Amino acid sequence: MSGVGENQLISIVPDELKFLFELEKQSYCDLKVANKTENYVAFKVKTTSPKKYFVRPNTGVIQPWDSCIIRVTLQAQREYPPDMQCKDKFLLQSTIVPPHTDVDELPQDTFTKDSGKTLTECKLKVSYISPSTTQRSSESGATNGDGNGSDTISTIQRLKEERDAAVKQTQQLQHELEMVKRRRNQSNSGLSLKLAALVGLIGLIIGFILKLTLASPK
Repeated sequence: MSGVGENQLISIVPDELKFLFELEKQSYCDLKVANKTENYVAFKVKTTSPKKYFVRPNTGVIQPWDSCIIRVTLQAQREYPPDMQCKDKFLLQSTIVPPHTDVDELPQDTFTKDSGKTLTECKLKVSYISPSTTQRSSESGATNGDGNGSDTISTIQRLKEERDAAVKQTQQLQHELEMVKRRRNQSNSGLSLKLAALVGLIGLIIGFILKLTLASPK
């Protein structure tokens, strides 16, 4: 049996499964499994808590010098583990199979130790990460990491100033637009009064002319 994250046939990255643990939410971790040999290598993933994890693919065949990605999904949990400690473990078994073997063609005893074939195993630990820990790490990196914190703060400040300036300019444009509308309405109102007065004056003149015409002797 080999050490964590490596054996004679394959390499595994990362060498520990880390899951962001949140109640009622799924979390996943991807494993890259690479074949380090000239042979076709079959693998199988086992875990001490099969009901908690969904592994796809849990069995497969990797061609020589090729690799594949195994996604391990932590199912949604209803309660936190004590002290956020996880005792679950994963075991990845691997063995050489005949060339061009398909995963559906693997015999049932492929990963049986007493089958007479060479079977290598690799153990992987599991750890849980709380969202608060991730947030604190991000904040620490933002304030302490190579001046990136000050750059981030200055960028945020500049964006706020640009936003405030844009809002102020928008308000000013809206005010000027309201003034233009009021002036236009006042202008139209004055024109309407002048036109009404002119029409009234013309009416009076026409009425006066008609009255003189009717009153003149025939």
